[in-house]
Amino acid sequence: MTELGDGAGGETRAKDLAGPSERGGLAYDAILVLSFGGPEGPDDVMPFLERVTGGRGVPRERLEEVAQHYLHFGGVSPINAQTATFLDALRRALEARGIGVPVYWGNRNWHPLLEDTVAAMERDGVGRAIAYATSTFSSYPGCRQYLEDLERARLVVGPSAPIVDKLVPCWDQRGFLEAVRDRALEGLDALPADARDRVELVFTAHSIPLSMASTSDYEAELAEASAWVAAAVDEARRARGLAGELEWSRAWQSRSGPPAQPWLEPDICDHLREVAKRATGVVVVPIGFVSDHMEVAYDLDLEAAAVAESIGLPMVRAGTVGVASAFLDAVADLLAAKVEGRPVPAGIAKGGARPDPCSPGCCPRPPRPAPTRP
Repeated sequence: MTELGDGAGGETRAKDLAGPSERGGLAYDAILVLSFGGPEGPDDVMPFLERVTGGRGVPRERLEEVAQHYLHFGGVSPINAQTATFLDALRRALEARGIGVPVYWGNRNWHPLLEDTVAAMERDGVGRAIAYATSTFSSYPGCRQYLEDLERARLVVGPSAPIVDKLVPCWDQRGFLEAVRDRALEGLDALPADARDRVELVFTAHSIPLSMASTSDYEAELAEASAWVAAAVDEARRARGLAGELEWSRAWQSRSGPPAQPWLEPDICDHLREVAKRATGVVVVPIGFVSDHMEVAYDLDLEAAAVAESIGLPMVRAGTVGVASAFLDAVADLLAAKVEGRPVPAGIAKGGARPDPCSPGCCPRPPRPAPTRP
């Protein structure tokens, strides 16, 4: 990340210059898990959405429309509970590797808020931390924006705030991809037997504006990851002696921008109508999400499932990786290597490893269109 070597006010801090010997031989003395955050009750929903969309001029009517998605589930997003479960499992995985540094949790949009967590880290005497963001693929909101969040939080805390570096997106770690493969296989097993003759895997991820997609490797990474998983699923099927054809495709979900703004397409609901023309069953694999949060629960489990039912297409939504052991091991191995100052485990991307840390210009915020004059 772009480190703030000077604290707010321009004062260089002694602990900024501290080396591994001052941290007990470790490169980092803490781990920070970054996540999006979500409301935990009806009264939280509108304040949460206002924070998410702050400064973007989103009409109140649109916020109220999205609020109904959360209120359908009692105003509670599953993301916070699932992140807490992930943290508990990650701590155990790190302890099994002999990594005993504290693990903190900070959210972009809801409690525990990142700035509060960084303040707590400062009070605890943390000098340098490594952060893992629960966004597996690179894009402005999934990568660069977390770097900006960290910088902003450090400025809020002040000159004594810890330095926080960030892991690069880990979409190409074998453990993550194997966990997605296993979830997809579970989805295939859950399809009715008479729907398995011509099955299609549909990999989904959050749609983003084309202007944003053009500033990152988001599409390319998702395409390579999906192809790897599809091939691994087909190999596993054949090894199990399963009959029938298996195809795969990609679609996008959870679009939220104005109609005039081009976003990645096709939308999952439109795509299912096309899939129904050629497949006897479909497994929707939300590869772009690591947990079953609101976009998965509402946009796939309700909206997409309703479309599939209306057109007579048997559909199973595969689980997200959650706390699958292969995924947890991949994240724990990356963090353990960072804490101990070792090279991180190599991924399987055809293009090779990304710069680590991220290059200063990675995943930039797309330029806002100039306002039109009447």
